[in-house]
Amino acid sequence: MLKRTVVISSPSKISISDRQLVAESDVKRSLPLEDLGVLILESLQTTITGVALSELANHNVAVITCDAAHLPSGLLLPLSAHSESTLRHRKQVDASQPLKKQLWKQCIQSKLGNQADRLQLDGHPAAARKLRKWASEVKSGDSDNVEARAAQHYWRHFIPDPSFRRGAEGYFPNGLLNYGYAIVRATMARAIVGTGLLPSLGLFHSNKYNAFCLADDLMEPYRPFVDRVVSDLVRRGSE
Repeated sequence: MLKRTVVISSPSKISISDRQLVAESDVKRSLPLEDLGVLILESLQTTITGVALSELANHNVAVITCDAAHLPSGLLLPLSAHSESTLRHRKQVDASQPLKKQLWKQCIQSKLGNQADRLQLDGHPAAARKLRKWASEVKSGDSDNVEARAAQHYWRHFIPDPSFRRGAEGYFPNGLLNYGYAIVRATMARAIVGTGLLPSLGLFHSNKYNAFCLADDLMEPYRPFVDRVVSDLVRRGSE
């Protein structure tokens, strides 16, 4: 079943009643907990009960908090969402380096393929063909760092403004992209925990300060889908 993402963008009180998530603001709305996948608390004037947080965790719902700029700043995940978590953790820790490199190769190939589809739909067939060619050349562990070369190529065609630089900081539409990526990251972390794996043990990403290395790995193929949504928003805004 496809889970829903709910955004609380106005001052609200969040509670639980009869296995329903209840949001009270100007009007009162409710939603079955089992339908929820991600809850985004965008308004800083939102209050949420301890019971609500506990029940959301029990139902494997990712809760995202936002800062004053409305950008995601925190993520709450359940400690254990799978009955075989310990067994799967051990297998994950014991995974061989060649296996992790092969899985990372697949992630990058899938990402480049989706980026190529995005450029094709935007009317850049030649640029899309080059990305597909590079995708077929990715080696185990992406030892030649094809991803970085492809990223420069992709953004140059996706946003033709020569002054645009993709990053955590920067001008429009970086903010929209960052927001979308943060939601995908949280959704991926939720799926990882629900599968009984540790989101901190990555395939490629390994920063000791990052608790979601595996989520950062596995979300890579999905970034172009966020790009599509942002592209559509920008296009509609300029019409």
